Amino acid sequence: MKRIYLIRHCKAEGQEENANLTSEGYNQAMILRDYFDNVKIDKIISSHYIRAVQSVESLAENKDMDIIKDVRLSERILSTENYPDWLEKLKMTFQDKSLTFIGGESSNEALCRIASVLDEVINSSEENVILVTHGAIMSLLLNSMDESFGFEQWQSLSNPDIYLIEVQEGERTFKRIWN
Repeated sequence: MKRIYLIRHCKAEGQEENANLTSEGYNQAMILRDYFDNVKIDKIISSHYIRAVQSVESLAENKDMDIIKDVRLSERILSTENYPDWLEKLKMTFQDKSLTFIGGESSNEALCRIASVLDEVINSSEENVILVTHGAIMSLLLNSMDESFGFEQWQSLSNPDIYLIEVQEGERTFKRIWN
């Protein structure tokens, strides 16, 4: 059985690529480290965004592992424009997965990126892998496995958050394991 720990990054100072964790986020990163202390991990793959990497740096150090950065795990780009109603626009993209806004990517395009990482992990020899990513793209991946995981579930995600994806005989299931 494969176990893929899908982690949403800890609390950050902003949404930019180079946004650091807040002091609370750094404390959460220590809790993540301790959470995985007795869990066998074969590989850690993270979004290249600073907040994602910082979320698992101490975990990786504790396990004497490198963090592999993969741009395909970066946050979904809704648009390059600043929309005052961005939340409504995001909700629309859960309903129409081909919808795009100026400079953005559709839900289908973003899903394609993260799903390719998941497929590579599933087809690899590693059995226990951590993927560190962001809320919107994480939600799209979970939605692809269960359509009932939608906009409202995205809204209920925490920073950090962890979903365990288990793959056995080609069957993919997931459950939230963070509380």
